Amino acid sequence: MLKPKQITIAGSGLVGALQSIYLAKRGFDVTLYERRPDMRSNRMSAGRSINLALSDRGFKGLEGVGIRKEIEEISIAMYRRVMHDTQGNLSFQNYGKDGQAIYSVSRGGLNCKLMDLAEESGVKIKFSERCTNVNLETGTAVFENPEGKHTVESEFLIGADGAYSEVRKEMEKRPWYNYSQYYIDYAYKELSIPPAADGSHQLEKNALHIWPRKDFMLIALPNLDGSFTLTLFFPKTGELSFDSLDTIDKAEAFFRDQFSDVLDLMPHFREEYAENPASAMVIVRCYPWSWGDKIMLIGDSAHAIVPFYGQGMNCGFEDCSVFNELLDNHEGDWASLMRKYEQSRKRNGDAIAELALRNFIEMRDRVSQPEFLLQKKIEGWFSEKHPTLWTPLYSMVTFSHVPYADALEKGDRQEYIMQKVMKLPNIEENWNSEEVEELILSGLKA
Repeated sequence: MLKPKQITIAGSGLVGALQSIYLAKRGFDVTLYERRPDMRSNRMSAGRSINLALSDRGFKGLEGVGIRKEIEEISIAMYRRVMHDTQGNLSFQNYGKDGQAIYSVSRGGLNCKLMDLAEESGVKIKFSERCTNVNLETGTAVFENPEGKHTVESEFLIGADGAYSEVRKEMEKRPWYNYSQYYIDYAYKELSIPPAADGSHQLEKNALHIWPRKDFMLIALPNLDGSFTLTLFFPKTGELSFDSLDTIDKAEAFFRDQFSDVLDLMPHFREEYAENPASAMVIVRCYPWSWGDKIMLIGDSAHAIVPFYGQGMNCGFEDCSVFNELLDNHEGDWASLMRKYEQSRKRNGDAIAELALRNFIEMRDRVSQPEFLLQKKIEGWFSEKHPTLWTPLYSMVTFSHVPYADALEKGDRQEYIMQKVMKLPNIEENWNSEEVEELILSGLKA
């Protein structure tokens, strides 16, 4: 087994904090360096804290260090999507089988809890420490705090410092290092619905609410205090965009036209729309995720994705659990361990990035279409009859531990079959017929 060593982690966000707990519980001497002040005493800035959807992969990561129960206590189960049309009419779609749910959790609340648990595990956390330089050969890192710069020496350095990772930037400068970033043409703005006067939720509590509008969408996730966090995903530029809604009056008129049923529940709309930024969304791909035997990347620093499958955090937590499993079974050196880690995770990071982009189109457009809802009903019916032959793509991604890359491949094959099914005459009346069943079975055998 690899011997414990002194480890520095740049970034005490969700993935860095969880990784530190895994390593500390193995006896490693772990120190987290965080560029921000301690959020437990300084509230996270508004408009940059999209609620997160915790699902099975993320829970497995938490279970690996025995903290699932603590996190469930600060989460709310969401069993289905509730779609709102422009007239306020509702339609519904369950996320999985009875009892299956994704869990709404505050990014800030979860991060605070993970830092508390890290410190209880013996991790040291140093705040207001911004990484400014890394030496790839020695693994040393330079951090800057209000008193000045200082060099930190350790035996192993982990870059968990997000999509704009300073640790990764040093790798990018080297020949044969592959790196790309891609900004989608959309931005997001965070808004809110406060609790009702009695403290209850003003929309269905145990659901994720979506206002799909083809080219844009609004979503709402519940919070423990009775409020909802709303996120508007909207083009950054163009005829109808954040840039074109350049006054509060225009923005309010737009909401009155598109989201009238929710605007009446938002007494602070004008202030929040003015104050909260329209934030960018970036996809990061890079390789390798390590350097020599001293430095590795994890989480968004290696594979930042857009948030439309609710898997960014879950994928990062899966990084932690996979790395921990490799530590369990590895008898070699750190360099070979990291090769296995990045080879295992790279294909899956690329796959979930692709799936997240596709799911944006599904959420903003397809979920409101009767044909889509019928297709999902057929898939659910067939899966119930033949559970070993068919698992819906969403369930593979969200409620299983099938590697993302395998889920993408299987999902593409299933979508090809379903497109044939949906072209059958009178499919609306015959959706659960023997003919449909036989067509799917023959497609799976092909």
